[in-house]
Amino acid sequence: MISPSQVHAHASGRCPLFHQNLDPTGSLTLSALLALLPLIALLVLLGGLRWKAHWASLVALVLAIGVALFTYSMPLAQTLDAGLYGAVLSVLNILWITFNAIWIYNLTVKSGHFAVLRRAFATVSDDRRVQAIVIAFSFGALLEALAGGGGPVAICSVMLIAIGFDPIKAAALALIADTAPVAFGGLGNPITILGTATGLKPEDFGSMAGRQTAILAVFVPFILVGVADGRRGLRQAWPAALTAGVTFGVCQFVFSNYWSYRLCDIFAALISAGAIILLGRVWRPGESETPVTAPVIAGGSVDDPAFERRIGPPDGDSKADVVRAFAPYAIVIALFSLAQIDAVKNRLAVTPGKPVGTVLGVPVGHVFKWPGLQHITGPTGKPVAATYVLNWMGATGTLLFVSGLLTLAALRMSPLTGLKAYAETVRQFGWAIFTILCVFALSYVMNLSGQISTLGVWLAKAGGFFAFLSPVVGWFGVTITGTDAGSNALFGNLQVTAAHQLNVSPVLFGAANTSGGVMAKMISPQNLAIGTAAVGVVGAEGTLFRRVFGWSALLLLLMCVLVWLQSTPVFGWMVP
Repeated sequence: MISPSQVHAHASGRCPLFHQNLDPTGSLTLSALLALLPLIALLVLLGGLRWKAHWASLVALVLAIGVALFTYSMPLAQTLDAGLYGAVLSVLNILWITFNAIWIYNLTVKSGHFAVLRRAFATVSDDRRVQAIVIAFSFGALLEALAGGGGPVAICSVMLIAIGFDPIKAAALALIADTAPVAFGGLGNPITILGTATGLKPEDFGSMAGRQTAILAVFVPFILVGVADGRRGLRQAWPAALTAGVTFGVCQFVFSNYWSYRLCDIFAALISAGAIILLGRVWRPGESETPVTAPVIAGGSVDDPAFERRIGPPDGDSKADVVRAFAPYAIVIALFSLAQIDAVKNRLAVTPGKPVGTVLGVPVGHVFKWPGLQHITGPTGKPVAATYVLNWMGATGTLLFVSGLLTLAALRMSPLTGLKAYAETVRQFGWAIFTILCVFALSYVMNLSGQISTLGVWLAKAGGFFAFLSPVVGWFGVTITGTDAGSNALFGNLQVTAAHQLNVSPVLFGAANTSGGVMAKMISPQNLAIGTAAVGVVGAEGTLFRRVFGWSALLLLLMCVLVWLQSTPVFGWMVP
């Protein structure tokens, strides 16, 4: 029901009132097809017509605005305001994280310590395919567990280039690898959001997701080896892929079910990397594919320590340089672990409806309702949440920025050098910034107009077959929003409602939303934009999309079959 205050506000002309209608055409199928139009256009323009991501996302945004205006009858001012709201959200949730993650990497490059780090990884194995597993799968999972937000794709892509992969393949490997850990990324944030959205225990969702993504994790290293070196790679390097996949999957299952879903990816990443290191002591591929060393750029000097580190000293890297090479990532781990201590976490938390805390008298953030969107009501008549949480002090990006400042000190670099590196980092992204802003605007226009909910309700009409389609809902959500947490916030309640209607465990369908969504991380436009920007091929998002879409679809199909079987007596015993 619409409240009297909302009617008065509407009548007085202060703000237009908009009530979401999930079936504006009178035919749910037609309404869903119209709601699907922006997403189909985005995928076709990227994958079929090879458009650059910024133009494809802009066209999709225009289509979403058109559908909101002419099909859903959303007022123009609120439609544009919804897009602005989404774009502003992307600054803190994506750009601020990615800029700082890449800045830390760029600092290590400038100081020469990235070359030291690359040589340290080479001690694990002299085979490029095995190194790709360690870097993209294990190290990338650690980064995803701590921060997420595109950082793993950006950092691992450039590390893979350093060991000889071409830019597009490096980005593809990083995107594919950033699949298994996503459900528990950012210290379990997607699972936490799912619990908040549905009102159910996040621990139950974490347990169920661990019984889905852990199986998926076993296959991902094999895909990486296949993409890196085809059938020859699978034939020669399968023991490393098996070791990484099984150890990661087992750890993810054990820790998500019996300890903490927030920490399971951290331990899975570290233990899988350790297992590969131990394997390297007793096994190596029959035909080693040696990494290609980047050529030395002229202009260095024998008294330039950074240059010496880049080319490698004749007697090997000193212990001090090796420690400093790993220091930035140790700093990230330490700082994010510190931020998870209850006393620190509670002090930095910014939660709508609760007083905002202070540190040294300075507010840790600010919460306000986004102007113009407070008079949008959902299908049930309840106001749609449109609150902006500016948790600037405890945000993931801020923690990464502080890590960057500490990295400056650890690598003995001047503040001026750090400032110049930051400016270069921002320039590096170029059009990718525009892409991310457009995609987030697209996602919130579709969300606040009711288009996304229409798609969810339409899929839920499939009856018992919805168990098969449940992961697809999450996949659509992540394709649009770029984050598993965003997809869970959008569709978590829909999954639980469908489960109650079909007399199926709501924990199963809720977890399927987050598990199905992880496969869309590799094809979401903002992650494609981050990947191409990191490796210096902005504009090649369509090419990258075609490289990874088939793997996304295949893994999604496997997850759909698994969830469907878990909804039946065949695998029903897997549901907690």
